[in-house]
Amino acid sequence: MTHSKTIESSGFPLAFKVSQGRARPGVIAAAGREVFLAEARQIGGHQKECVVHEGAQGSAFRAVSDEGAQLKGTDLAPFPLGFYNAGLNADLANRILAAARARAITLNRLEIELHNRYSMTGSFFQGTGVGSAEPAKIKVRVSSPASRAQIDALVRDAALASPALASMRVPLVNTFALYVNGRRRQVTSLPPSQAPDAADPFVTYRNPPAPLEGAAAPRDLIYKTGQTTQGEFIYQAAETKGRVIIDVTGNCRLLDPAGVTETVVRLGFPRTSHFAIRSDERAALDGAPGGLSLTTAGIVFCYVTQLLRYIEHQKLKIRGVRVVQASPYMLSGSPAGAWTGGAGPVDTHLFLNGEESEDAYETLMTVAAKTCYLHATLGLALPPEIAVEHGEQAAA
Repeated sequence: MTHSKTIESSGFPLAFKVSQGRARPGVIAAAGREVFLAEARQIGGHQKECVVHEGAQGSAFRAVSDEGAQLKGTDLAPFPLGFYNAGLNADLANRILAAARARAITLNRLEIELHNRYSMTGSFFQGTGVGSAEPAKIKVRVSSPASRAQIDALVRDAALASPALASMRVPLVNTFALYVNGRRRQVTSLPPSQAPDAADPFVTYRNPPAPLEGAAAPRDLIYKTGQTTQGEFIYQAAETKGRVIIDVTGNCRLLDPAGVTETVVRLGFPRTSHFAIRSDERAALDGAPGGLSLTTAGIVFCYVTQLLRYIEHQKLKIRGVRVVQASPYMLSGSPAGAWTGGAGPVDTHLFLNGEESEDAYETLMTVAAKTCYLHATLGLALPPEIAVEHGEQAAA
C-alpha cells in the first residue's frame, strides 16, 4: 500500500466524496437509526486522514485534519475540535430548517454561533491527565414573521431533535478494542468492545482514498478563510501545570436554505488559522458531508491526536496508527411535533504496530481515551445553553 505522507503531497482537496450512496440516512432526512463509520489513520506528523461512511446506504466522504504550530502541526487543515463544532452547528441548523418547513414557519435569516470550552488537568504524559468539557453555549439568530414564542419553541424542539447535541446531553459509556501487530488483544483498562473484529484500514485501503471518479470535486468543502486568531504565539508545552483551557468558536450560515451550511471555526490559540467547513443536510442530495459526519470525524481525529502526542513524547516504538470508530445516531418522531434525537456509545477499534511491551499498547490506548476532549464530552451530561436572538441584524 502506497499512501501520501503529507496532506500537501496528495494534491487532493481537504475534503471530497469517496463513494456515492444509494440513499441518505433517515437520521439526516427524517427518522431512523444509523451507524456512521469512521476509518482514520496518521499520514505524517500530526496530520490525519479520515473516511466517514454515512450509514449502511449513504455516501462516504474523506477529510483531513492537522494541528497548529502550538502543537508542532503544519496548520494546513482544520483542527479536530473544529470538525466537532462545525458538526454541532450544521446538525442543529438542519433540525431548525426541517421543523420550520413542517410547521410552515418562514425563516428570513438563520445564523448560529456555537462556543465549546474544553480543559485538561493533571499530567498528560505521566498518565494522570484528564480531559473535560463544558456545555456548549449557542446563540441562534433568527429573522422571521413568526412570533417570538413560535421561534423560541422551534429552536428548543430542534435542539432536542439533534443527535449531535444528544451526544453531549446524555452520558455515554464508550467501548474499545485493541489490535497489536495484527492480533486482537484483551482490553482490561477501558470498557471492552463486544463487537466482532473490525477491518483494518491498512487492508481496506490498498490505495489512498481519492475523489469519486466522474463526480464534481469542489475544492471548497473545507478551506482556509485567510483569517487567524490574534495575539502572541503560544507553544503548548508537553508538560503543563494547572488547568489548560481550550476555546473553540464556530459561526454557521446558510448557503442554501434547503440545507447547505458553512461554518467558520476558530481555535482560541493565537496565530491559528480559521477554517470554513461545508455541510449538506438535504434529504435527496449530498454534495458535502452532513453534520453528523463532521462530529464523527472530529471525535476520531481528537483521539488520534492524543495517541500521537503520547507516542511522540514517550518516544514509543509504535507506528501505523489507525482507528475504526462506529458512532450510532437515532431520530424519532416528527418535525411537526415531538421530535427526539439520540446518540449511542461510540465503539473504537485501535490498530497499532511496533516493538513495545505488551502493557505499553493498552497504556497508550487508555491515556489517549482519558485525555481526549471529545471522549470526555461523550461521557458527561452537558445540556447546551441556548439563547435565541430575534431581529433583522446579521451576525457579526
